[in-house]
Amino acid sequence: MKQMGNWEKKLTMQVMAALLASAAMGTTAFAAEAVHSESADVAADVYELEDTVVTAERRPTKKMETPANTTVITAREIEDNHYQSVDEAIGHVNGVSIVRMGGGEIQYVRINGDDRVVVMVDGQKLNNDQGAVSGRASVDLNMIPSMDNIQRIEVVKGGGSALYGSDAVGGVINIITKNAVKNETKVDINTGSWGSHNYTLSTQGKENDFSWFITGGLQKRGHFDYKFDGNSPTMENSDYNNNSLSMKLKNRFSDATSLVLSYNHKSVDSGLYDCFGAVSSLPAYNGNRLQENFNNYAVTWNYNEDKEAPAYIRFFYNEKTIDMGGQDPVTLAILQHAPFYNRVMGIDTQRGWKLSDKHMLVTGLEWHQSTSSNKLSGYEDRKLTNRSMFVQDTWKFADKWTLVPGLRMDNHSMFGTHWSPKVAINYLAGADTQVYASWGRVFKAPTADDLYYNNYGCVGNPNLRPETGYTATIGLNHNLNESSSVSFSVFQSELHDAITWYGFGGVAYANNSDEKRRGMELSFKQELSPMWSYDLGYSYIKREAAHNGSPMAVDTSNLQPNGYRIGVHYKSGAWKANLLGTIGSGLDAQYYNNNSSYNVWDFNLSYDIKKNLTTYFKVNNLTNQEHFEQKGSLASAWGPASYYPCAGRFYQVGLTCTF
Repeated sequence: MKQMGNWEKKLTMQVMAALLASAAMGTTAFAAEAVHSESADVAADVYELEDTVVTAERRPTKKMETPANTTVITAREIEDNHYQSVDEAIGHVNGVSIVRMGGGEIQYVRINGDDRVVVMVDGQKLNNDQGAVSGRASVDLNMIPSMDNIQRIEVVKGGGSALYGSDAVGGVINIITKNAVKNETKVDINTGSWGSHNYTLSTQGKENDFSWFITGGLQKRGHFDYKFDGNSPTMENSDYNNNSLSMKLKNRFSDATSLVLSYNHKSVDSGLYDCFGAVSSLPAYNGNRLQENFNNYAVTWNYNEDKEAPAYIRFFYNEKTIDMGGQDPVTLAILQHAPFYNRVMGIDTQRGWKLSDKHMLVTGLEWHQSTSSNKLSGYEDRKLTNRSMFVQDTWKFADKWTLVPGLRMDNHSMFGTHWSPKVAINYLAGADTQVYASWGRVFKAPTADDLYYNNYGCVGNPNLRPETGYTATIGLNHNLNESSSVSFSVFQSELHDAITWYGFGGVAYANNSDEKRRGMELSFKQELSPMWSYDLGYSYIKREAAHNGSPMAVDTSNLQPNGYRIGVHYKSGAWKANLLGTIGSGLDAQYYNNNSSYNVWDFNLSYDIKKNLTTYFKVNNLTNQEHFEQKGSLASAWGPASYYPCAGRFYQVGLTCTF
C-alpha cells in the first residue's frame, strides 16, 4: 500500500491534535453557554434515543453502562439532514464505510473494515444465504424501504456472534422503526440533479389500543455524472426507478403486551452499466436492467414490556428476487432474464429474567431456514437450516463494575454445532466516565453461493467450513461537561478459514485465507452554544490477508485506511444547516485511478416556513470530488482498473408538509 504523503500525515496529526485539544478545553470552554432548551417531552425523547442502546445487550441499557463501541443515529438527525437512504446516514459514522457497487445499484456496509455485518429492522435479521456481490454478509442496503418511519439506527461495532450468530463479525446494525404517537400525515417531495424526483407519503394514527404507521415512496433518477481525469462524463445506463412501502400495525392489549404486524417492500429497477469494471476496458452493459424485489413480513407478540428485559416471540418471512437480463460482456452469453431468489423463514423468541439486583439474564431461541435458487449458476431450491440458542448474564459484581458473559450455540444443517462465547467488562469510574473491554468468538457460515455457485469460471464448494475467529475491543467514553464528550477505542480481529476465490478457469471457493484487522477510533463532540455544535472523528483501519499460506499482505480494497469525519451544525429559529465531511487517505493508488485519498463534503440547509411546512436544499459531493470504490477481490482478478466511479456533485431541493 502506498505510504501516507506529507499532507496526509499532517492532516492526521492535526485532526488528532484538534480532538485532544478540544477534549482538554472542553471542561472549561463555553461552560457558561446555555444548553439548547426544548420542551420537556421532546427532551425526554432525545435522552431516550441518544443515551439508551437496545441492540448491544438485546435489552434497553444506558450507553455508559454498555460495554461496546456504539453509535446511535436519532430520528432528529435523520430529519435535520434530510437523509434519503440508510447508507447516506450510516456513511457519516466514524469507522463505517459504504461500498456502492455500480453507482449504488448494490450497497453494503463495512464496520471495522469487515463486511460481515448483521443488519436488522426491529431486531428482524435481513441477512440471507445468497448474494455474492453484496458482501460476505449478503445484505443489500437497497432493501431498506424508507427513512421516514425510522426512529433510530443503532450501530454496534465489533463482534456480535454470541448474541446474533453468523455474519456478526464486524458488527451489528439495528434499524428501529417508529410507533404511532399521534394522528398525522407527512408528505416529502424533492427534485434534483440528473432528473431525480422523490415522493414520500407517510401516515400514522391511533384508535384506542390500535395504531398504524404506513409509508410509501417513489424514486426516479436519470443517468448520473461523475468526475474522471478532470472531466465530468455521464454514466450511460445508470438510471433507476424504485418503489417502496412499509407498514406497521400494532394492537396493545395491556401495558405489558402487544401484537405487531409489519411489512416492508422495496422494488428496484435500475440500469446496469458495465457492472464488471465501469472505467476499465470492458464494454458497458447494452441496456441491461437490474430488477430487485424485497418483501419482508413479521408477526411479533411482545410481552413483559413493562419489565427491564422485554420479551417477544416472532414469526418472519423474508423474500428477495433479483433479475438481470441482457448480454454479459465477459462471457458474451445471454442471461435470458434468469432470476435468482432467496426465501428465509424463521421463528425467534427471547425472554429476560431479573434474578436479583445484581443479575439480569437474557435468553433466546431461533430457528431459521433459507431456500435459495440461482438456476443460471447451477443450483435450485437449496435449503439451509440453522437452530440456535443463546444466554447472557449481566452481573454487577461491584459498585462500579459489571461483567457480561454470554454463550451462543448454533446448529447448522451442513456445518454441525458451533459455540460462540463472549465476555465483556464495564467500569464506571464516575457518572461521566466509562471504560470497557470485550472479547468474543465469531464465525460466518458459508452461503448458498459459496456452496453451489457455478458460473464465470467460479465453482462452489459444498465441503467448505465456516469462517471462524475472534474480535476484541477496548474503549473509553467520557463526558467532559454537559456540552462536550470524547471517546476512544481500539480493536483487533482475526478470522481463519476465510472463504475466497480469485481468477477464472474453474477456480473453486475455498477456505484458503486468514484475515487480520486492527485499528482505532477517536471522536469528539461539543456544543459551543445553542446555535453551534461540531463533531470530529478519526479512524485507523488496517486490513491484512494471507492466501494459501502466503505471508500477510495489506488488503488493497480498504476504502478507508485513515478515515476522518467532520461535522459542523447550526440551528437558529427556523433555520438549520449542516456541513459533513468524509475524508479517506492511505489508499493504494494503483487501484483507484492514481488517487491515494479523497475528501467528500455534503451540505444541507432547511427553513421552517411555518410549524408544519419545511423547505430544504442539499448538495452532496459539494466540491465534485473524483473518487472511486474498488471492487475487492475482483480487482486482483481483472487488474487494477476494476473500480466503480462515485457520483459527482448532486443538488436537491425539497419540501415537507405535515397535517
